[in-house]
Amino acid sequence: MPEAVTFGSLDELIQWGGYALLFFIIFADTGLFFGFLLPGDALILTAGLVAATGKLDITTVILVMISAAILGDSTGYLIGKHFGRRLFEKEDSLFFKREYLLKAQAFYDKHGGKAIFLARYFPVVRNFATTVAGIAEMPYHRFIFFSISGATVWILSFSLLGYFVVKQFPELEDYINKGIAMLLAIIIGTILFNLLKSRSPKSLS
Repeated sequence: MPEAVTFGSLDELIQWGGYALLFFIIFADTGLFFGFLLPGDALILTAGLVAATGKLDITTVILVMISAAILGDSTGYLIGKHFGRRLFEKEDSLFFKREYLLKAQAFYDKHGGKAIFLARYFPVVRNFATTVAGIAEMPYHRFIFFSISGATVWILSFSLLGYFVVKQFPELEDYINKGIAMLLAIIIGTILFNLLKSRSPKSLS
């Protein structure tokens, strides 16, 4: 009889969902507005940890997540190009925050095309920067250069950090997993809080 799957930590969730789960979360984190609710950085780090235990293949993990990040970027870019400045008039919801779009706009105005590369390391900005690039009609060949280079460095740095930490210090694996489980609990709690807040009578008035 197969073992029952429990979801006590993010590493168990990754093992259950496998490569498809990794692809979906990274794609959403980089290309869809609700991506700011998802644990992108923690997921990449934990994917490296799980791969170090032999439960996933590290090369496949890296290729899947880089592909997801690049496709997510292009999706965000196309959304921005299609809807344009109208997005700045969109009302807030659980899955869209105009404040975050404005932050990404300010980040883009400051850094230009490099914002697509640099935004990887700034949650929230990362989720909206590609959309802002589409709104600004950044040439796609320039956009895709920063997208590919940024996705590659981002995924490699976080996943290999988790991978080599476990390989070099296997005795730390249990402590790291407990820390990530706590982070996941905080993230899920925040998502549920935002969901309840958005559906409260005051927010609907």
